[in-house]
Amino acid sequence: MRMLVLGAGALGGYFGGRALERGLDVTFLVRPGRAAVLARDGLRVRSVFGDIDRPVATTGTAGPGFDVVLLSCKAYDLDSAISAIRPAVEAGASVLPILNGLSHVETLNAAFGAERVWGGLARCAATLTADGVVQHLGDWHWLTFGEQDGRMDGRAAALAAALGQAPGLVAEAVPDIQRRMWEKLVHLGTVAAASLLMRASVGEIVRAGGTDFLLGLLARNAAIAAAQGHPMTPAFMANYQKLFSDPASGYTASMLRDLEAGGRTEADHILGFLCAAARQAGLPAEEQELAHLHARAYDQRREAGRLP
Repeated sequence: MRMLVLGAGALGGYFGGRALERGLDVTFLVRPGRAAVLARDGLRVRSVFGDIDRPVATTGTAGPGFDVVLLSCKAYDLDSAISAIRPAVEAGASVLPILNGLSHVETLNAAFGAERVWGGLARCAATLTADGVVQHLGDWHWLTFGEQDGRMDGRAAALAAALGQAPGLVAEAVPDIQRRMWEKLVHLGTVAAASLLMRASVGEIVRAGGTDFLLGLLARNAAIAAAQGHPMTPAFMANYQKLFSDPASGYTASMLRDLEAGGRTEADHILGFLCAAARQAGLPAEEQELAHLHARAYDQRREAGRLP
């Protein structure tokens, strides 16, 4: 299969590199600066599952001939990403978005039609270092996706078969991708709100006496999902109750890393979405609203150039 990866940053670089290892024909759609780094150094990934150091194909403009576009941009860059990938999608490619949150699916459906847009999510922590290296953080390496109509005999299933399940990347096509995306939003909304408010990792919050705070956030996010028709399973809740009670956990949200680096955050697309869903269902969401307000206030300081 031919894959076009928008960007070669943290997730795009990681999953695009693993796809290359599995034998897919991968091209990275990148800006001139990143293209120059890749031409000079190749794609460099550092991971507990094995490093990647290899030359890659890049392009500055999308075109026909691709089966799937891996869309791994930040949610606030979605409009420009749609413009960038439109030629490939209009020529027949499907879109696999792995953005955080859920609101992007409706926007992509409006741009390309639901038949071209899959649901998708990544459980993988990674960052792009200042010298252009994709640094895999921890050992999460899951890529889950599916066609919106739930069919399991189409292009999504073919991509999952091509990527396979092996150390470094476990790819899975599922018939219930919307429920899986709500599961991610419940856990991501919990760690994002907590680490944003406390400026700390899960383990640091637990050691400071914040286990009940974390578990309360998790329960409220699960209630929001249930009110939207996507209740969390007992197994899911047990797994994340354990994670959010672990004093040794170094888990933080990428939103905190973005904030600490002085960058933009995806607070509107994660916390704002959860707050709106809670209001729609008549549910309390004071902690999520406070975290969202915190991020919006930070954004105003950032835009005004008043960050230290």
